[in-house]
Amino acid sequence: MPTIIRIGKLRIAIYFNDHGPAHAHALGAGGEAKIALGVRGGKPRLLVNEGMKQADLAVALRVVDAQGSLLRRRWEEIHGEVLDPE
Repeated sequence: MPTIIRIGKLRIAIYFNDHGPAHAHALGAGGEAKIALGVRGGKPRLLVNEGMKQADLAVALRVVDAQGSLLRRRWEEIHGEVLDPE
């Protein structure tokens, strides 16, 4: 699981053995959230939140939005084409 971005105690990672849609995992403060990368010009969206505090989740969503190009590029490097079923 390569960490792509680190902001304080928050890590944004993309797992090697993962599946579509293109997404990143935000890890920190005892929780984890799965965030779709927002391909096709869309905004990132929360897929799953497992115990991440709302304040940390808000930061994670802002970071994924601001760094979307980098994260989509890294997803493609790791998994191939960026796919979003929407």
